[in-house]
Amino acid sequence: MSRRPFKRYKSNNRAKKYAGNNPSDIHKSDNHGYPGFHLYFPEEGNIDIDELKTHIDVFIDFLERNQSLYSLTDIAIKRFFMLDYKLISEDDNIIRTCPNFKPDFLNNTKYYLKCIGLAMYYLTKKHYENRNQENILQYDVILVRIYNIEPIMQLRDLRVEYMDKLVTIRGTVIKASREKLVSQYLTFSCSNCSGTQITKQLDCKYTIPTGCLTKDCRARSNFKAVLDSPFNRVISLQSIKIQEVLWIEQQDGAKNAQVLECVLAEDLVKTCLPGDDVTVTGIIKAKQINNYNKMKHSIFDFYFEVISVHNNKKQNVGESFSKDGFTFNESDYFEIRKIFENPNTFGLLVNSLCPNIYGHKIVKAGLTLSLFGGAKSNVFRGESHTLIVGDPGLGKSQMLQACASVAPKGIYVCGITSTTTGLTVTVTKDKERGEFSLEAGALVLADQGCCCIDEFDKMPNQHACLLEAMEQQSISVAKAGIVCTLPTRVTILAAANPVGGHYNKGKTVVENLKMKSPMMSRFDLIFILLDQGNEEEDLLVSKHVLGSHSINKSEKHLSSTTNIPLTNEDLLNDTLRGRLRIDTNQNDLIPHSLFRKYIAYALKYVKPTLSEEAKELLKEFYHNLRKQFRVGDSTPITNRQANSLVRLTQARAKVELREVATKQDALDVIEIMKTSLKDVFTDNYGALDKTRSQNGTGTSTKGQITRLLRVLQRVAETETKSIFTIKELKQFSEQVGIAKEHFYRVLDNINLQGYLLFKGKERYQLITASI
Repeated sequence: MSRRPFKRYKSNNRAKKYAGNNPSDIHKSDNHGYPGFHLYFPEEGNIDIDELKTHIDVFIDFLERNQSLYSLTDIAIKRFFMLDYKLISEDDNIIRTCPNFKPDFLNNTKYYLKCIGLAMYYLTKKHYENRNQENILQYDVILVRIYNIEPIMQLRDLRVEYMDKLVTIRGTVIKASREKLVSQYLTFSCSNCSGTQITKQLDCKYTIPTGCLTKDCRARSNFKAVLDSPFNRVISLQSIKIQEVLWIEQQDGAKNAQVLECVLAEDLVKTCLPGDDVTVTGIIKAKQINNYNKMKHSIFDFYFEVISVHNNKKQNVGESFSKDGFTFNESDYFEIRKIFENPNTFGLLVNSLCPNIYGHKIVKAGLTLSLFGGAKSNVFRGESHTLIVGDPGLGKSQMLQACASVAPKGIYVCGITSTTTGLTVTVTKDKERGEFSLEAGALVLADQGCCCIDEFDKMPNQHACLLEAMEQQSISVAKAGIVCTLPTRVTILAAANPVGGHYNKGKTVVENLKMKSPMMSRFDLIFILLDQGNEEEDLLVSKHVLGSHSINKSEKHLSSTTNIPLTNEDLLNDTLRGRLRIDTNQNDLIPHSLFRKYIAYALKYVKPTLSEEAKELLKEFYHNLRKQFRVGDSTPITNRQANSLVRLTQARAKVELREVATKQDALDVIEIMKTSLKDVFTDNYGALDKTRSQNGTGTSTKGQITRLLRVLQRVAETETKSIFTIKELKQFSEQVGIAKEHFYRVLDNINLQGYLLFKGKERYQLITASI
């Protein structure tokens, strides 16, 4: 953003000499040999001029020696430049001239930034003079944006001893106000003598002169602001709030994330939006809390005067985890390599995701692939959304919490306590200033991360706001005059309980959840968990639960895979389900802290592509799905399923840190996809009904029943009869697409609903009704 031009200004001390005269004479005062000196140091009463000149000269020498790093023309236009702190703090000439430069710079930052800014101003003006070009700087200052200050601190570590010191912090922007214009220096006119003087506006608050500076004028009030004076200095300001980076919060087990208000000025305004992950460098300040004025208490709060902002989201795709967010030391690389070299890396990760929950290996495998995600591009998203539906008490919530724990940037929310604005974004109004500002919700804060939503069925009013976020990866806001689009490149993992507390296989997923079809179509994987009584399975579950509560912690814990019998099909075909059933104890599992770093490493460095064999296999599977689910009211297989297969296959390769997805990766994903489809399309008789609609309304065969009844009514009107034989009914049912194996089930449903009455001897009578 181009900065608002600075207006020329002077301080009260300099204005005493010229009070009552023409203010244009102010700029003719002594600049000590440096053009623009009084733009940076308007109040020089308490400054050691000789020491100041020494500092300015050493910085001029430094900038001249490193002039290849800067474009003086661009700096003159932009009015600011970036400066690497390590570059200037390790310069031999600066250290020799200023032995205590490092501690002095951190404790007296503004003074040194003015010196460096004046040195750049001097070189820029000299640049234009040597080329006989018109000076475009006029009375504008050049600002210095310092960066690369280490270490990067956490918000919770800020203490009063850091007041007025330079620090760097990292956080997520949760709130951003509108841009506003404030005065730093304002010209006032005396009502008695018409003399003018320029007054500094302390902390950008309206401040009037304490008295007239003109000789023999004793006015102490009646000053009028001259708003059109060329000597006023007006700057742009914006207030934002940042919150601790979420993955750091989870690592130290903190429950309440700390929040800090930051003030952006000039070119820094509008450099970040709610949800952005930023690294900010600035000075810690204090301000009084107005709410306590009535109680006559002097209570202050921290705020951050920002000097530079680095928006970590504006890096290349997949590079959001910079060195500031996740540091990989030698020990981490060793542990990551150890996981990578495991012969069954995928099985180890799946079993480590939520070891407290017994079984559900394919479901955990689908969640693991969603956490890794596919390769992102400017055209296709890399996030895979997963929905878990099932009876209560099967561990859905614990699996989601485990996913939020291992995700490098994860948020866990419950549908019962969340609102639309809590998920997306809300517009809040400042009671004191009356300003509207944007405040980010869970999806915006989890951008480029994972958002786990529990009790998904308890928030039907919020589903509409998720449609855009899940597919377009953005949220459009048009509230209180604020129109913008915020990024939500987030993986959504959701869990829901069916209506009535128990999943009815005779109904579709939409019917069980009372959820609209467009919402269901956004999920790549849908798993159905049923609480079915099985003596052998119940025995293994009880052993697992009791083993996890063993008193002897050194005892080998019963893992979720112990003593699970493998079928002959698993042993012969080497299926994914069989390879996930590995025998591990609690000590062999990957801790969540290391799991989180492994995922972060894969997200940052691994961007897999599909091999030709994998492409052919996925294409063949996709075409077969299109053929199988093309009859009756079945859910259509579209390009969304094809993209889902690609993303999940890339994620399968990313799990093992491979750059190419192989045929085996495609086979594993196809097995997971088949399990998902089998869960969704299995009817209450245990048969795979490919004619039922995942997104339909009513029972799964309602559309087929309706068409059959319409055919029967049309025949009855044409042939004037109401009795039909079983043979005739079979012929008509085949015409409307009812499979032969489902004919008698459909006939029973029609009979129970009263449309066809059994008359004996394989004959049925049609009862006319409005369909």
